[in-house]
Amino acid sequence: MSQSNPELAPFLNVRGMTKHFPVGIFFNKKQVHAVEDASFTVQRGQVVALVGESGSGKTTTIRMIARLIPVTQGEIFFKGADVLKTEPRRASMDYRSKVQLIFQDPFASLNAVHTIEHHLARPLIIHKKASGRQEIHERVCNLLETVELKPAAEIANRYPHQLSGGQRQRVAIARALAVDPELILADEPISMLDVSIRMGVLNLIERLKEERGISYVYITHDLASARYIGNQIMVMYAGHLVEGGDGEALMREAAHPYTQLLLSAVPNPHAGLRTEKGIGVRGEVPSLIDPPPGCPFAARCTKVMDICPQVMPGQTDIRANHWVRCHLFGPNGML
Repeated sequence: MSQSNPELAPFLNVRGMTKHFPVGIFFNKKQVHAVEDASFTVQRGQVVALVGESGSGKTTTIRMIARLIPVTQGEIFFKGADVLKTEPRRASMDYRSKVQLIFQDPFASLNAVHTIEHHLARPLIIHKKASGRQEIHERVCNLLETVELKPAAEIANRYPHQLSGGQRQRVAIARALAVDPELILADEPISMLDVSIRMGVLNLIERLKEERGISYVYITHDLASARYIGNQIMVMYAGHLVEGGDGEALMREAAHPYTQLLLSAVPNPHAGLRTEKGIGVRGEVPSLIDPPPGCPFAARCTKVMDICPQVMPGQTDIRANHWVRCHLFGPNGML
C-alpha cells in the first residue's frame, strides 16, 4: 500500500519489518528470528532511541533500513516512497545518500592505510557532491570543522591511528554528513568512547539535528544517553518492540516489566549501591531459533500470567504517545 501524500506521511515509516537468518545449509530449515514485526515511525528532525540489551535485534533493524541486508518481510517508506520497491541503481544511490549509517566501532570503521581526507573524499566523489582536487579539499576541511576537528587541514593529512577514539568517531560522523543525509542511523556511536568524551559526541549529534534538521535512529543500551537525546524511545527485547513513546514520559512511567527491569539497573547516586526499584529477574533470554509463541519475556517476568507464554500480546495505547505490548494492559490484564 503506497502513501499518496508524502507531506502528510511520517518521514520514515517502518511496517511489520521482519528478519529471519537461515541456520546451517542444505536440509536444515531452522531460522534465527532476529527481528519480528517491527513497526515504528520517525518524524523529520526527530531522534528515536532504540534501547535493548545485546542481541535484541537493534543493529539488524537499522541495517535493514540502510538496505545493507535484505528484509524477510515488511515495508519501509521513506518520505512516502516505498523503499523496497525501488531497485534501479540511480534510485538506490539517491536513497543511500539520504540515509547514512554511523558504525559502533570507530577503530574498525576507518581504513588504517588511508588518510582522513581519503575517507571523506570518497563519498563526495562517489555521490558527485564535489569535483576537482581543490573543491574536494575545501569540502573535506569544511566537514572536519563542522564536527569540531581543528586545524582541519592538519587533521585531513593524518591517519586514523594518529587520532583518539573520540576524534575517529567525529570523522565517522563527518563521513556520514558528506552526502547531505536527511536520516542518520547511529549504531551505539558512543559505546566505545571514554566516558569523558561521550557528552561531546552527543551534543554534536544534537547540534546537527537542530542546525540541519537531520533525523536519527539512535541505538544504545545506555538508558541515560537515550533519555538525554531521544525525543522518542522504543524498547526492544528478543527481536520484538515491547514498549515505545515519548522519551521523558516512558522513563518516568515505564509500563513493560522489561523496561522497568532496565530502569532498575541504572545506578542511582542517591541510593548507594541499591537499584532504584529493586526489580528481580529470573530465567534466560529465549532461543531465537525456536522462539516461544507468547511474550518473549514471559519466562523471566515476575508478573507472568497463564496467557503470557501462549499468546503474543498486541499493542495497547496506555496514554497519549505511549504504547506497550503486555497482557497486563490488555483485555486479560490487571492494569
